Amino acid sequence: MADDIFGQDTSLSDPHSLDLWNQVQLGVLSHSAAAPVHLGQLLEAEPHFSLGQAAKGLFLMLLGRREMKAAAQEALTAALAAYEAALPRERCYVDALQLWLEGRPSRAVQALEMILRDHPSDSLAMKMSQAIRFVLGDSAGMRRSIERVMAAYAPDHAGRGYLLGCHAFALEETGDYAKAETTGRQALWMAPDDAWGLHAVAHVHDMTGNAKAGLEWLESREEAWSHCNNFRYHVWWHKALMHLDLGQTDVVLDLYDHEIRKDKTDDYRDISNATSLLMRLELEGVPVADRWEELSELCANRTEDGSLIFADLHYLLALAGRGRKNETLQLVRRIHDDASHAGQNEARERMADPGRAAASGLEAFGEGDFALAFEHLAQARSSMQLAGGSHAQRDVFERMTIDAGLRAGRLCDVTAILDARRAQRGGAEDNYALARRAMIRAAQTPSATQSLPAE
Repeated sequence: MADDIFGQDTSLSDPHSLDLWNQVQLGVLSHSAAAPVHLGQLLEAEPHFSLGQAAKGLFLMLLGRREMKAAAQEALTAALAAYEAALPRERCYVDALQLWLEGRPSRAVQALEMILRDHPSDSLAMKMSQAIRFVLGDSAGMRRSIERVMAAYAPDHAGRGYLLGCHAFALEETGDYAKAETTGRQALWMAPDDAWGLHAVAHVHDMTGNAKAGLEWLESREEAWSHCNNFRYHVWWHKALMHLDLGQTDVVLDLYDHEIRKDKTDDYRDISNATSLLMRLELEGVPVADRWEELSELCANRTEDGSLIFADLHYLLALAGRGRKNETLQLVRRIHDDASHAGQNEARERMADPGRAAASGLEAFGEGDFALAFEHLAQARSSMQLAGGSHAQRDVFERMTIDAGLRAGRLCDVTAILDARRAQRGGAEDNYALARRAMIRAAQTPSATQSLPAE
C-alpha cells in the first residue's frame, strides 16, 4: 500500500499505477481532458483496483445519460468483485456508486461525506460530493461540505487550490459574492489550471450584472481552461453571456459557432450551453438562422432519456416551437409519466417537481400560448433549483417566465419576479432586467410606443 498525492492510503503498491491514479485525481479536480485517458491506463494495469472502478462508475453517472448506466453498473460489478481487498475508505466510494445506481444520489453524497468525516483532506471525495450536490441543486450543502473540511487543508496541500475553487463556487451560489470573488482569485493563484475556480468568479460577475469586469477577468486567462474536457465550452458560454449583456450579439454568435458548438456533441451539458444561449438571443430579438436545427435533431433522440430533469428541460428548448411537435409531446408526456412513478427514485421526484410544471410551460411557450406558459413556469419557479445546475444556467427559464408574463400582460407579476431576481443578485441588475423594467414602464404609459418582446 502507498499514499496518494493527497496523503490518503490506497491499496495500490506499484509506483506507476499510483502515479496514474494521482493524475486521474488531479485531472478530475482540474476538469482535464486527460483524466479518462489516465483512468483507462490505470484500470488496464490494475483491473482489481476497487476505488478506480468505483470512480469510473461515478464519472459515468455524472454524464447524465441513460445508456451510461449499464457501463456504470459494469464498473460497480468490477468494484464489488474487489471489495474485500479494498481499504475502508475505498469501499465508501463503491457504496456511493451503488446508491446512485439505485436512484438515490443524495444517499451517495452521504457515503462520500462519511469518507470526509474520517479523511477530510481526501480531495477526490470532496470534489465528488460537490459534483453530485451540484446535479441535485444543493448549493447550501455544497458550502457546508466544503467548510467542514477546510481546516484539514494546509497551505501546501496538493488539493488546496481546487478546494478554494469549489468553495468560491459554493459561496457564489449561496449569495456571498464578495467573498466568492476573493476566494476564486486565490484558488486560481494556487492552482493555475483550476477552471472551476476561474468560472466561479465569472459567475460572480454574471450575478452582479458586471459583464465588463467579467470579460476583463477572463481575458488572457484561457490557459486556465484550454486543457479542459467539454467544460471549456461552458467557460466560453460564460464569455458569450457577458457579450450578450453588453449587446455585442455578433460576438456572441461568433463564439457560439467557433467555440461553444465547435464540436457538435449531444452531451447534455453542451446542449444546455447551446440551447440556453440561443433562447436568450431569441428573447432579445436576435435572429439565430438555422442554428436550432442541429440541436433539434440531436434532442429528438433524447426524449426517452429521463436521467436528469435539467437535461430534459434543455432538450425541450430545442424541440418546442421548432417544428418538432411529436417529439415535444413525447418528451413532455414522458416527464409526466416519470413523475407519476417517482417512488424512491430521486430523478423521478424531480420530474414531478419542478419538472411537470416547467415542461408544460416550455411546451406552451413554444406554441405561443404565453398566458399558459406563464402560469406553468411561474408555478415551477419556487422549486426550480431542484432541477440542478447553477443560478446562471437556470436563469434562461426565469427569463422565459418573465417574457411570457410580459407578452401575457401580467405586468405586476413580472415586476415581482424581477424584484425577487434583483434581491437574489444582491441588489444588482443586468441589462436584461433593466430592459424589461423599461418595457413595463412603457406599457403602463398610455402614450408609449415601445412594444413588449415580439412573439
